[in-house]
Formats: sequence, structure tokens, C-alpha cells
Amino acid sequence: MRLNKRMALPEELSFQNLSEKRLSLYDVMDRILHFMASDPHSSYQFVIGTDSQVFNGYTKFITGIIMRRIGKGAWACYRQVVVPREFTSIKEKLMYETALSQEVAYYFTRDGGVRRMEEFLLPYVYQGASLELFIDIDAGTEPIVNKTSLYVQELVDQVHGMGIYEPRVKPDAYGASSYANRYTKKPVEDGKKYAKP
Repeated sequence: MRLNKRMALPEELSFQNLSEKRLSLYDVMDRILHFMASDPHSSYQFVIGTDSQVFNGYTKFITGIIMRRIGKGAWACYRQVVVPREFTSIKEKLMYETALSQEVAYYFTRDGGVRRMEEFLLPYVYQGASLELFIDIDAGTEPIVNKTSLYVQELVDQVHGMGIYEPRVKPDAYGASSYANRYTKKPVEDGKKYAKP
């Protein structure tokens, strides 16, 4: 069996938010379950979305993970990936963003994270608990407003192929277009090493 060198192992995935740094995938899962435990009767949306920003010599990708308690707050964190080249093709950038979201979603599925969330809420289903799973795609469907509309169906089909997550696009894709977008704007600290002369 040949290993895919592009796909990170779960131990190599590192997340952060405003209060914590270097969270492993398992740390993130623990934080999510702790957040859910504070109100197990609620409806939840588990959202993964990626956005990117091109800088001089590199492209910064941010994948956000959001556990939203409908009407009652959220817990979130993000992962940063820096690719040492400028992505100039809209399609390539969207495909890579979606692939990064799918990678994180895959680990939550494979390593039992989604199952743990479902099992946690199961005793509370008749009291109103629910869980929806989304991958947010940073593309819109309006051709006049969004150049990305040409690629929406292909990206939606790509996410549907996973079988467990529901794809969302703008304006509903807040995980990518709002949360992840917020952290793409600032250049990386060592960004000068990527800069073109």
C-alpha cells in the first residue's frame, strides 16, 4: 500500500483558536464534546469550511471547524496551511479549499468523532437534540455576482461523494466565507521566506 504524502496524519493536524494553540484533532474533539455537554438538548451544526488568500510567493489556507449550538453560541477553531506558491486559478483554489475541508472531515469520520457526537446526543433526541454535518464551500451560485458559480456543481458533487456531510455554498457557507475568511487576511509571520524578489 502506498501512502499519500499530501494527506496529513491526524497527529500532524494542528488547530488553534483565540484562547488555545497547537490543538490536536483529539483535543478538538474533546472541546466539542465538552461544549455539547453544557447543553445536550440543543440542535447543533458541525461545520467545516476553508478559505484562502494569495500573498506574494504563497497562498494561505484556513480550515475552520465550528460546532454551532443553534441560537446559543458556538465553539470554533482553525487550521492554517501555507502552500509556497500563488494560486492564480479560481478553480484550482476552490478545489484545494474543498479538499482541505474534506481531509479534516474525513478524520472526524474515520477516527470516530462524528460517531461520538451522535452517540452523545442520542439520549436527548426526544428532548430536541439534533446534529447536522456540513462542509461549507466558498463559492456562490449567482453567475453575475460570483465567478465561482461555474464550479459549484462539481464541488457539491465532490462533497456528496463522501456520503455523510451536506455541502453548502454562499450565502449559507459561513464556515468558509465568514469564519475561515477572517483568519486568511493577515500574512504569515515568516511570509518573507516565500516572497518573490
